[in-house]
Amino acid sequence: MANLKDLKNRIRSVKSTQKITSAMKMVAAAKLRRAQDNAEAARPYAARMGAMIQNLGQKAAPETAPALLVGTGDDKRVLLVVVSADRGLCGGFNGGIIRTARREVEALESAGKSVEVMMVGRKASDALKRELGEKIIDSREGVQGTAVAFAEIDSIAEVIRARLKEGALDRCVILYNRFISAITQEVTLSTLIPVELPENAETETPSVAPYEYEPSEHAVLEDLLPRNLSTQIYTAILESSASELAARMTAMDNATRNAGDLIDRLTMQYNRTRQAAITTELIEIISGAEAL
Repeated sequence: MANLKDLKNRIRSVKSTQKITSAMKMVAAAKLRRAQDNAEAARPYAARMGAMIQNLGQKAAPETAPALLVGTGDDKRVLLVVVSADRGLCGGFNGGIIRTARREVEALESAGKSVEVMMVGRKASDALKRELGEKIIDSREGVQGTAVAFAEIDSIAEVIRARLKEGALDRCVILYNRFISAITQEVTLSTLIPVELPENAETETPSVAPYEYEPSEHAVLEDLLPRNLSTQIYTAILESSASELAARMTAMDNATRNAGDLIDRLTMQYNRTRQAAITTELIEIISGAEAL
């Protein structure tokens, strides 16, 4: 059984930890509102751009359409963009991404495909760099947070566009945590290249009026597709940033509550041990007095 000094030191240590987790929870909660607003504000723009790309893509001929729209016509080389956090202490946020990325790479390789990986975030890169090795073609850190720079995201998209132009990839997918609510984040796998078009255009809701594109539909598509790629990656990273802060806030709240419960148990154990020691001393004193 631990003595009183050990219990007192343990209680003091847990209280110090509780102060840290409580502070981290408040910091994450303060940042979450801004990150959530950024993620939700980016969704309509990305959705409308995606709808316009789909509208143009349905009319484009596969033989002359840009590779960013229809891919290379093959599916042998796949680039997987994995978005994780730069820091830990956010519950299962990074673990879910790492496990899904590992399963996806294994599934693609089992299907006979060549896989390359681009890492955005330090935690997944540190966890997977040994087993993936040379498959990791690029790794980025410090691009997430409450102030995500579009220029930094566009540089990531530029690497993907360059790989496509060189013929080094046929398909590109992105893996990230989509923000649902402060307590729910969903691991999402989305295809960036080729653009996912509806299989049956007749099932889509018809527009009120047909679009007229100037100078031409092909020229507009050529200009929009690179911007759409950057926008989709930017939106995914905004979603991931909000999800990370929400997961950290929840994890630190649980840690603070658990620390409080542990302090209560240790305090009760301390009081019982102290009472037992006092009782033992009283018995010894009474026994000594009776012996006299």
